[in-house]
Amino acid sequence: MEKREVDVAIIGVGTAGMVAYQRVRKVTDKVVLIEANRYGTTCARVGCMPSKLLIAAADNAHQMALGPVFGNHADGIRIDGQAVMKRVRQERDRFVASVVSSVDKFPDAHRLIGHARFAGPHRLKVEGVNGDEREVQAKRIIIATGSRPNIPGFLKDAKDRLVVNDDLFEWKDLPGSVAVFGPGVIGLELGQALSRLGVRVRMFGVGGSIGPIQDDAIRQCALEAFNREFPLDPEADVTRVARTDDGVAVTLNDHERGPVTETFDYVLAATGRRPNIDGLDIQNADIELDDQGLPLFDPYTLRCGDSHIFVAGDANNELPLLHEAADEGRIAGDNAAAYPDVQAGLRRTPLAVVFTDPQIATVGLTIDQVDERCRGRFGVGEVSFEDQGRSRVMGKNLGLLRVYGERGSGLFMGAEMFGPAAEHIGHLLAWSAQRRLTVSEMLEMPFYHPVIEEGLRTALKQLNRDLSIGPEPAEGCTDCGPGV
Repeated sequence: MEKREVDVAIIGVGTAGMVAYQRVRKVTDKVVLIEANRYGTTCARVGCMPSKLLIAAADNAHQMALGPVFGNHADGIRIDGQAVMKRVRQERDRFVASVVSSVDKFPDAHRLIGHARFAGPHRLKVEGVNGDEREVQAKRIIIATGSRPNIPGFLKDAKDRLVVNDDLFEWKDLPGSVAVFGPGVIGLELGQALSRLGVRVRMFGVGGSIGPIQDDAIRQCALEAFNREFPLDPEADVTRVARTDDGVAVTLNDHERGPVTETFDYVLAATGRRPNIDGLDIQNADIELDDQGLPLFDPYTLRCGDSHIFVAGDANNELPLLHEAADEGRIAGDNAAAYPDVQAGLRRTPLAVVFTDPQIATVGLTIDQVDERCRGRFGVGEVSFEDQGRSRVMGKNLGLLRVYGERGSGLFMGAEMFGPAAEHIGHLLAWSAQRRLTVSEMLEMPFYHPVIEEGLRTALKQLNRDLSIGPEPAEGCTDCGPGV
């Protein structure tokens, strides 16, 4: 059996793994990247970029349909499903090729293809595609194995008509109908895009959640807006999913009509993702695991207990976002390289964006986290975009923004938004939170006219007035900002 000794072994060559590798190489050349499957980050292959390509096509079709609002009339809109999906695949492949090209530039001696399993705290057995086995003895190990779709058992009765987002981007044409299970980020983005491209869509959820939204007012606004485009039940009572000759029959207890069965061409499972930890024989790593078999780790160092093992990116199931995976790869790589001198890394203010229309953005602390940290002594400001000037001009006047601040200190704590340009306003708010600005200081910043950001100023003004009244903050609460 071939054996190799390295300072650092990195399992997984996605975003976190590649960034970790680049950091480790600054310190040592005795490093190995182990990849079980194919190169190419989740973002490039099946996540961020392919979905945005589909969304771009859908947004274009939607804007064409809105022409009469502005007095512009076309002869008709024809969506060529084959052409739509061809462009999605071509551009997706270009993004993947770019990532693969980057990996190909890494020295051959640093790359190893095969499935890694822990044989001990410092020992990895790597089974190659031909069944050959090699052993890697590593002083430190970084787990960056990413994640995969999590599919509830009852959906598997859809059989060959069950798809996940990985499969959708391989379609050669658009189907006639799709039942989407899971109104999370992936479900909302793909479901709305398919609907705007002429696919009959119905979306089902459990527990009432809509994407990452935690604020009840924002959730209700979003729910009403999405239901104007396609049926979305966030608390659906689905009793049966079955493959039939005509497609997939979905039976549910409708709130008004009772038991109802609808047939769809496909079922899209957008029901979350699960970390790729279960195939690592992680029990042999001699680290503490939670009740789901996932490593317990420090979110600031990414170190598992007091061990030499670090976990980064989607594999730790903490913040499955590309920019977070890159940050975690940097933290894990630096600490693995400098071990045992392990330091807390920079964790940025939480920022998440959902590319629906209107968009969803969450920044800093959620309303429940603000309530908990400030013991109920906080203020809220909001603005509706229905009458916001620039939004109305563009025909984008839909949505709601709510901002939160701490009484006493005046610190800006966080925000949630469902509305136009949320991806841009979210950045402004995240920067403000990370700089620990007060609401008054944010209002001192320039606001141009006429822009959507004037709506943000309206919400901040309302928040500032709310913070100037009410009870004083609890003792010790004045330093409970959103953190970084």
